[in-house]
Amino acid sequence: MVTAIIVTYNRRQFLTEAIDSILAQTFFIKNPQDWELLIIDDGSTDQTELLIQPYLEDWPNLGYYRQPHLGVSAARNRGLSLARGEFIAFLDSDDLWLPAKIEAQLSYLRAFPSAPFCLAEEIWIRGGKRVNQARKHQKSSGYILDRVLSLCLLSLSSALFRRQLFSELGGFDESLPVGEDYDLGIRIALRYPYYYLSSPLVVKRGGRADQLSKKYWGNDRWRVKALLKALDSGVDESQALLIKREIKKKATVLAQGFRKRDKSSEAEYYERLIDSLTV
Repeated sequence: MVTAIIVTYNRRQFLTEAIDSILAQTFFIKNPQDWELLIIDDGSTDQTELLIQPYLEDWPNLGYYRQPHLGVSAARNRGLSLARGEFIAFLDSDDLWLPAKIEAQLSYLRAFPSAPFCLAEEIWIRGGKRVNQARKHQKSSGYILDRVLSLCLLSLSSALFRRQLFSELGGFDESLPVGEDYDLGIRIALRYPYYYLSSPLVVKRGGRADQLSKKYWGNDRWRVKALLKALDSGVDESQALLIKREIKKKATVLAQGFRKRDKSSEAEYYERLIDSLTV
C-alpha cells in the first residue's frame, strides 16, 4: 500500500536515524507485508552502501539502489519509477518521521477520498535546537496558490501522496538543481487545494551548510524558472496575474543581487524579464 522513498547523497551520519524512523512506523509494524522502503543513493562517496547492508539482510521490504550523481530530482524520479505503492512518501535523509506519521495520514486520506495528498505539521530543529516556525512558513488547508508562489510550502518529508497524483502531474523537474519541491508544489496548487493535518508528525532538521538550500546564492533563480514554466502551462487569468507578480518580485531581488556582484549579463536578463511582464 505504501512506498517510502529516501534519497541520499553523502548523508551517512544521518541516514541510520532516518531509516529507523521509517521502520518504527506504527502502520508498517501492524501491516508488515503492505509497505516498502526504497533508498536511492545519488552517487554517495561516504560508503553509504556499507551502512545499508545490514538493513538489506534484516528487512526484505527494503531496497537499495545506487546511481551516478544526477541530482535530487533524478533520484526522486528513480524512486517513483521503482515504487509499487498506492501511496508515496518521501523522507529527506536528514529528517525524521514520528511513529504515527503514515498511519495518521492514511486515515486522513481515507476520510477525504478526493484529496490527492496531505501534509503534516513539523517540528523544526535548527542548529540542534527546536525553533518556532515563522508565520509565513505555517501550513494551512485550502486553495493557497498565492502563498505557495511566495515560498515553498510543500515539505516533501511531511507529505503523503496518492500515486495517481504523479501519474497526472508527472515527476520532478530534473533541470532544477534545487527547488524541485517548490515546482511540484506550484503544479499541485494550480489544480488542487492543499490538505493539512495539524498533528506534528515530522522532525525537520536544518541550519547546516551542506543542505541544498545553502549550496547556491540566489536560489530564486530556480524558483523563477519554475514560475515561468507554470505561467506557460495554460493557467487562467487570475492565476497568471499571481504568477507574474511573484516573478517580478523575485526577479527584482535577483537583478539587484547580480548588480551588486558585478554580473551585468545576469542582472540584465532579469531586468528584461521584469519589463516584459504586464501586470
